[in-house]
Amino acid sequence: MDIFPAIDLLGGHCVRLFQGDYDRAESFGDDPAAVARRWADAGASWLHLVDLDGAKTGEPVNLPAIAAIVEALADRSDQSGRSVQIQVGGGVRSRDRAAALFDLGVTRAIVGTVAVEQPAVVADWCAEFPGRIVIGIDAREGWVATRGWLETSQVRAVDLARQVQDWGAAAIVYTDIQRDGTLSGPNQAALRELAEGVTIPVIASGGVSSVTDLLSLLTLEPVGVTGAIVGRALYTGNVDLQEALQAVGPGRWQDVPIDLGQQAIG
Repeated sequence: MDIFPAIDLLGGHCVRLFQGDYDRAESFGDDPAAVARRWADAGASWLHLVDLDGAKTGEPVNLPAIAAIVEALADRSDQSGRSVQIQVGGGVRSRDRAAALFDLGVTRAIVGTVAVEQPAVVADWCAEFPGRIVIGIDAREGWVATRGWLETSQVRAVDLARQVQDWGAAAIVYTDIQRDGTLSGPNQAALRELAEGVTIPVIASGGVSSVTDLLSLLTLEPVGVTGAIVGRALYTGNVDLQEALQAVGPGRWQDVPIDLGQQAIG
C-alpha cells in the first residue's frame, strides 16, 4: 500500500484543516519545500499536495509553492531508487491548469468539482492525459461535496466513482470530510462500498490517526484500496512515516504478522 504524505497549501503555508473548515486552519510550516524534503527523505514514494486557495477560488494561488516543491524533490528518490512522484489537487478546473501542473513536473492532477459540474470535459482530459488524471471524490454522508467542500451536490459518491471509471481515470482519491483532520480513523464501510463498485485503484483519505489505522486498511487492499493519504497524524507525530512505510508500504515485512486484536496482517 502506498502512503501519501499530505501537504495542504494555504497562502503559501503548510496547514491542516479540521473537517474542511478554512477558519480552523492550523499552520505546520511556512516552507512547504522543506516539508516535502522531510517526507521524501523519510522514504515517501508519493506526495499529495492540495492548493486550498485554489479549491476555494478556482485560481492557482499556490503554483509558486508547488513549483518550489517539485524543484526541491528533483534529486530525491524513494527506498527503491525511484523518483518521488507528486499528485496535486485543489482548483484544477480547466484543461490548461492540469497541463500547467504537468509542465512543472507534477505526475498526476486531481480533479474534483469539475468532474461533477462538467463530466464530459473531464472525460476528455482522461483521454488526453492517460494515467494522469485522478478524480477526487470528497463525500459528506455519502454525497459529493464541491468547491473546496463548501457546497454539497446531489450526486452520490458511489455513482460518481462508477462514472469516472468509465472515463478512464487513473485512480480515485476518496475523502470522508467528516473524518478529515479529526484523527478519528478512516471510514472503512464507505471505503469498502466505493472500492467494491469499481476496478480502478482507490486511495483513502481522512481520519488516519495511527499506524494501526493504516494496518486496518490492508484488509481493503483485496477490493482495490491501494493507498492512504496521511496528513495531521504525520505533523502531530502520531504517525512516524518510516515506521508506517515498514508496516504497510510496498516493501513491508510480508512474513511478520502484526496483532490487531482479532486478526493478524502480514
